[in-house]
Amino acid sequence: MAKVSKRYAEAAKLVDSEKTYSIEEAVALAKKSSTVKFDASVEVSFRLNVDPRHADQQIRGAMVLPNGTGKTQRVCVVAQGDKEKAAKEAGADFVGGADIIEKIQKGWFDFDVLVATPDMMGQLGKLGRVLGPKGLMPNPKTGTVTMDVAKAVDEIKKGKVTYRVDKEGNINVMIGKVSFDEDKLVENFRAIYNTIAKARPTTVKGAYMKNLVLSTTMGPGIKVTIEK
Repeated sequence: MAKVSKRYAEAAKLVDSEKTYSIEEAVALAKKSSTVKFDASVEVSFRLNVDPRHADQQIRGAMVLPNGTGKTQRVCVVAQGDKEKAAKEAGADFVGGADIIEKIQKGWFDFDVLVATPDMMGQLGKLGRVLGPKGLMPNPKTGTVTMDVAKAVDEIKKGKVTYRVDKEGNINVMIGKVSFDEDKLVENFRAIYNTIAKARPTTVKGAYMKNLVLSTTMGPGIKVTIEK
């Protein structure tokens, strides 16, 4: 059995592992049970009854949370001409065309999100083997392949999150920081919950959401009641 720290053990005592909590109770408990010395992230994990091997069950997308995530995202935009200028004015951290692509090819990854205009994807596509595994390849489904680079940068800076079901049927999404007011975390949770709920494939039979857990960085998992 893996050893846990004394701090984690004490925090875990606050949570009844056999109980499911309302989202309001779970958020309050998550804040209370977070004992790290930094502003921990708050994350929600969905366990879905889907099979991602089927195209219609590959749940993926992006949305702007009502209250942001509290995390500063470094945005890199690959564009040219007027779009390059628009990205800079929107607040992108790094902007360029072939020069940026060359830097990435040489191993530069000092950014969190990569946005590109459609005309640059032909060149970026060649870097799929290095961008793909890092989850950095721009994709139209997450709004990172777009002609409206200014809007993309603005949304990412405001707290846009992406979600994608993994091969086991799980989706993990950050919904804020422990320092957030409880009502803001609840509002962010409901926003992503409703989005995932609406993405239910028509081919799924029976219960769609199998398990729902709220947790903080290095904190215990808290089961959340799945609303019918």
